[in-house]
Amino acid sequence: MSAPKVWVTGAGGFVGEALVFRLLLGRRFMPVAAVRRATRLQGLCPIARFELGASSAEQLAGIHAVVHAAARVHVMHETAEDALAEFRRVNVNGTLQLARSAAQAGVKRFVYISSIKVNGESTFAGKPFSAHDIPAPQDPYGISKHEAEQALRLLGSETGMEVVIIRPPLVYGPGVKANFLSLLKWLDKGLVLPLGAIRNQRSMVAIGNLVDFIEVCLVHPAAAGQTFLVSDGDDLSTPRLLRRLASALGKKARLLPVPSKLLMLCAVVIGKRAVAQRVCESLQVDISKNSELLGWVPPIDVDTAMRRTAGHFLDTKKI
Repeated sequence: MSAPKVWVTGAGGFVGEALVFRLLLGRRFMPVAAVRRATRLQGLCPIARFELGASSAEQLAGIHAVVHAAARVHVMHETAEDALAEFRRVNVNGTLQLARSAAQAGVKRFVYISSIKVNGESTFAGKPFSAHDIPAPQDPYGISKHEAEQALRLLGSETGMEVVIIRPPLVYGPGVKANFLSLLKWLDKGLVLPLGAIRNQRSMVAIGNLVDFIEVCLVHPAAAGQTFLVSDGDDLSTPRLLRRLASALGKKARLLPVPSKLLMLCAVVIGKRAVAQRVCESLQVDISKNSELLGWVPPIDVDTAMRRTAGHFLDTKKI
């Protein structure tokens, strides 16, 4: 008997590709990589050409479950005249069109990779976000993800298709890009960073932990209709993160104790307020629901995840 097929959108991206490899190794499912362009997954699993807003029930015939990881994500230098409208076009309308096609095709479960930005941008000490909190998105991306969640829940109630929503915070691991990659480069070069006096707590999730949790959500009966937050379960302050990451690189973090308020002031002056907020403020998530409902605990500890991330960075630097 052939393994059930799982349609993975965004399979050419960081999360989607890692999930495809995970499913291939586990052999419980046969992933179908739904991508816009050529991918290194070619030859490893079935490939489907996919554009958000252009899927059909015929294309999804025979698919057991969908994991929707494709999205319009944060745009560093936004060019759209109406950013929210553009996020809605892709993340809300495109997602709903895909979900409708999936329901028409008889897909049993739809796992939506949302974002912790649906909850908000920061947390207070001792008050982490939970899956039961009232959403409070503050930017166009977070708003679009929240609206997509709402539309998916309504569609699930109307069609019977099981919808599962996962809101990860920052995802890191081998091959990570963006700000986390910048941290790796700065630490590897031995740069002095003015981040030694920050007293915050940040939740993150290693890519290995995230894809493990997604796989659990594909099969566990109790996941149906639920919303989950996910993390490594080991929150770090910015200085602690930098020291552990530097150690994984075989380096020593050189941190200057500049007061957080001064950092924020300087960031506002140069137009980098959002970046400073992520570095200086806290953002913690409560993942107790995952254990209580699904019996899931993160299988990979932070130091192991950091070593894998740093090792990949150092290996690729040599090429």
